Amino acid sequence: MRGTALHAARRGTGPVAHWQRLAAEGSGWDSAATLAPLAPAVGPTYWPVAAPANGITHPFADNARSEALHRQDEDIEAAFAAIEPVLVRIAPRHFDEGFPELASRELRALGIDVPPRVFAAHVMAPLNMRFLHARCVIGTFCRFLQKGFDRSAAERSDGESAKTLIEQWGFHAIDVTPCADGRLSGVVDHILRIPPSVVTANKSYAGALFNITESLRQWESVELRRFRDGKPNAANAPTRFLKMAVYHFSSVDPHHHGCAAHGSDTARAAGAALERLGQFEGAVRGVHGPSAGVATLLVGVDTDTDAIRVHVPDASGRMSVSRYVDSNALYGATIALPREAGKTAVRRAVAESAGVAEDDKLTEGMRWFCGYLLKNNIAQVDHVRQAHGGAYSDAGHTEKLVVVGDGVDDVQMRNLCFQAQMETVEEGGADLDIGISILRKTHEPRGLAVPVLVHFRHDPRLPGSAARAEFKTRRLMSAIIARHAGLASRKKLFVQGALRAADGSGLVVLDPSPEALEKLEAYA
Repeated sequence: MRGTALHAARRGTGPVAHWQRLAAEGSGWDSAATLAPLAPAVGPTYWPVAAPANGITHPFADNARSEALHRQDEDIEAAFAAIEPVLVRIAPRHFDEGFPELASRELRALGIDVPPRVFAAHVMAPLNMRFLHARCVIGTFCRFLQKGFDRSAAERSDGESAKTLIEQWGFHAIDVTPCADGRLSGVVDHILRIPPSVVTANKSYAGALFNITESLRQWESVELRRFRDGKPNAANAPTRFLKMAVYHFSSVDPHHHGCAAHGSDTARAAGAALERLGQFEGAVRGVHGPSAGVATLLVGVDTDTDAIRVHVPDASGRMSVSRYVDSNALYGATIALPREAGKTAVRRAVAESAGVAEDDKLTEGMRWFCGYLLKNNIAQVDHVRQAHGGAYSDAGHTEKLVVVGDGVDDVQMRNLCFQAQMETVEEGGADLDIGISILRKTHEPRGLAVPVLVHFRHDPRLPGSAARAEFKTRRLMSAIIARHAGLASRKKLFVQGALRAADGSGLVVLDPSPEALEKLEAYA
C-alpha cells in the first residue's frame, strides 16, 4: 500500500521578538532496492487527510492516551511561550537598582533558576537579551528533564502487557534510531507508541545514520545482561534484539521539508538507513559469529501527518525501499470496520507486503509486531486528524534548542529539540552543524540566539563518574564554542551544559568556562 497524503498547509513565520529592540543589536536488507525510487504520489489517488466528519474516530483510536499526550504537549508549549512575555516586561528595567534580584524572582516564578549575578548590567554593558532568552529556554527544558512524565500508558495493549506481547512475537529489546530532526522528537511515545520498558536505546543521528560501533556495544550490553542476570529474559529464550531505523519525509513539501541530511531526497534517506541496518547486522555476525542474529526493521515517518511506512521484511528477512505498508492508506481502508475486523485487515496487508500467507509461522512474530506498530500509529494519525485538521500547521522546523551528548528520550514532543549524540565534535560535528543550521533559520530572523545544551548522564554508583561526566561536558562545550566561534562571539549561539544522574537523583547546569569565553575575544 503506497497511499500518500498531500495537502496545502498553513505556514507562519512567527512573531518578531519584541524585546530584541530593547537589547543590544545585536542481511536483512536489499542492496539493490536502496537505489530504487519510491513510488511517486499520484494526485487524486491518495487518502484524504481532513478530519473525519461528525467527529467520527477510527476504531483504533486511543482517545484517553491521545488526550494525555496532547495535554503534555500543551504544558510544554505553554512553558516555553511564557518566557518571552516576562523578558519583554523586565527588559526596560535592567538598569534599575535591585534589578538582578527582581529579574531572578520573575523567572523563578516560571520554574527557571537564573542566579542574580547573570542580570548585572551597566550602561556601557547592557544586558544580553539573546543569551538570557537562550538560557531560559535551556532552563525550561531542564525543568522538564527533572520533572519527567508518566509514560506507563504504553505498557498495555488491548488490555494486555505490551512487553509480554512483544516478547511473544520474538523480541526482548528494541533499539530505536530516529533521525535527529526535531519533528521526530516524539517518535517513541507519540508516533510509534512503544512501551519504554522494551526500548533499550533511543539515540538520534542526522539522517538516522547511527554509529555501528556504538550500536554493537549496546547489543553486547543487552546480551551480557541476559546471560548474567536473565533480564529482560533468559539468554536461551527464542527472542532477538531488534534494531529499528526511522527516516522521515514530508507529504506537504517533499522537496524542501524532507530530511536535511539527505537533501530532502526520500529515496536517499530510506536507502541510506536501510544500508546502515544491513551493515549493523553484518557487524554483529562478523564479530560474534553467524549464530549471533539480530532483527532489523526500517520505518518511515511523514512529519506532516505522523503516518508511518513500515518496510515489512519478507520471508528471508530482506527489506526494500519501495515495498512497505502505509498507515495513512490503512486508516482509510479500515475506518468503517469493527475493531477486530480492522486488525485482521492490517495483518492481511502486512502479510501481503511480506509476500507470505497470513498463517506463515516463520514470519509471524515480525509480522505481528509490524501490525502492532501500524495499529498504534493509526491511533496517532487519528489524533492528528482530530486535533490538527489532518496535518500539523508547521510543516517545517520549530525546534526550541539543540541537544548534544547523551540523548534525551524521557521528554518527548514533536519539534521539541534537534538531537545529536556525541562525546566529541570530531565524532558528531556534522550532526551538530546540521542542527545549528536548522535552528539559525528560525531563530536569527527573530533576533534570537541558538540554544545548545550539552547533556551527559553519570552513574552515582561508580566512583568518579560525576567528575568524568563534568569533564566531558566542559570539553564538549568548549569545542562547540570554538567550532562556531563566529556565531558565539556575535551572540547568536549560547551553550550550556547539564549533568544528570542516571538514577534521576539530580541535575546540575554548567555555564561555559571562562577560558572558553576568553577565546571568543579574537573573533569579536
